[in-house]
Amino acid sequence: MTTDNALTPEQILSAAEDVLRRFGPAKATVVDVARTLGVSHGSVYRHFPSKAALRDAVTRRWLDQTHTSLELVAIEPGPAVERLHRWLVTLFTAKKKKALDDPELFATYMALIPETGSTVEAHIETLIAQIGRIIQDGVEAGDFRPTHIGTTARAVFEATAHFHDPAYAVEWNDPSAPDRLEAVWALLLGGLLRNP
Repeated sequence: MTTDNALTPEQILSAAEDVLRRFGPAKATVVDVARTLGVSHGSVYRHFPSKAALRDAVTRRWLDQTHTSLELVAIEPGPAVERLHRWLVTLFTAKKKKALDDPELFATYMALIPETGSTVEAHIETLIAQIGRIIQDGVEAGDFRPTHIGTTARAVFEATAHFHDPAYAVEWNDPSAPDRLEAVWALLLGGLLRNP
């Protein structure tokens, strides 16, 4: 049991995830989250002013977990070609893991997307910026042809949507999915390289 004074936003978000897994987004309430923590619902509202704010924070936390591993790939030293490939594979692996290892929360996330649009947009912009950083490094190193970084980064993101957009999650467990990603990567690389 948590006391009101010791309650942290992180504890609330963890409890909210558990409640969403158990009851789904339609039935989960702030009272359920508070009950799980052994506190009053007012204690939860002190950290999150509304049910919508709590759901948005849960979604943001869930999406942000992907950013860290991808950011490490984006900033590491080494050839941009290898980093961009590793970044795309890491993104696919992370999204697939979320969908297959935690299907209840993944389904909840899918249900919450319409009401957390700005959070999802910020997530997408973060990912595109990471791609852009790698492409910029490749252009500066002379490996990639000169290009408009933002437009090209978005094109790479959109071209690989089949391997990270939740709308395609049912296909991610297909044994041919990694090979299909490699085929898309080969096409993208041909368009990026200065001397393909």
